[in-house]
Amino acid sequence: MKRQPVSVEQAARQIVEVGRVLYERGLIAATEGNMSVRLPGNRFLTTPSGLCKGRLRNHDVVTVDAGGRKRGGHGTPSSEIRMHLAIYEERPDILAIVHAHPPVATGFAVAGIPLAGCVLPEIILTVGSVPLTEYGTPSTDELPARIRGAARAHDAFLLKNHGAVASGTGLWDACHKMEMIESFAKIVLTARQLGRVEPLSSADVDKLLALGTGAVNRPAAGCGGCTTCEIGRA
Repeated sequence: MKRQPVSVEQAARQIVEVGRVLYERGLIAATEGNMSVRLPGNRFLTTPSGLCKGRLRNHDVVTVDAGGRKRGGHGTPSSEIRMHLAIYEERPDILAIVHAHPPVATGFAVAGIPLAGCVLPEIILTVGSVPLTEYGTPSTDELPARIRGAARAHDAFLLKNHGAVASGTGLWDACHKMEMIESFAKIVLTARQLGRVEPLSSADVDKLLALGTGAVNRPAAGCGGCTTCEIGRA
C-alpha cells in the first residue's frame, strides 16, 4: 500500500537520521550525496548544498516547490534537486529519493557495467535490476533528461561515472535499497574475482516472481539464466 507523504517535521528528522547512516556506512563522504522527501501540497524537502549529510540538523533542510524554487529553510537546495524532481514527475508513487556514491557500485558505474543480472533472490524481489544511465553533467538539465527512462521503470539505477540513485515509499525504504545496491555490487565483484557469476535459471526466477513483489523493476518471466545482462556475461 502506498504510504502518505509525511509532515515537514517528520521528513526533516528522517533526513538527518538517514544522512547519518549513509555517512557512517561509507555510502557518502564529505559533502557528497543528497536526499529528498515528497511533502503534501506538491512540495519537497531536500538536503542543503555544501554540508556534510552525516552531520545535518533539522533546521538545515530546505523546502522547495515542484519547480525547484526555495520555499523555506536556511540553506541552499541541493544542486541535484532537478534530478529528484524529474524522478518524482515520472513516478507519482515515489515518496523519497536517495542519491549517494557507494564505492563499489560507483565502481561499476565508472566501468560502464550495470547491476542487472538475475543473481540474488533478495535483489530480484526488492530492488530488481539496477540499470546504468548515460552520463549527464551533474547539477545541469542534462542529468534529469538522461535518467527519466530509468526512473520510470526502475526503483534504483546507476549514474554513469557518478554514483547511484534509489527511490522508495519512504526515506528509509530508499536508504535500504541503496545499502542493498552496494552489498549486491560487492558480491558481484567478489564473484567476478573468483572467475564466474552464475545467474539463476529461468525456472528459478519464475518461481520467485510467482511469490509477488512491490518492486517496479521486476525481470520478465523466463529471463533468468540468460546472457543478455552484463553480469550474465561475467
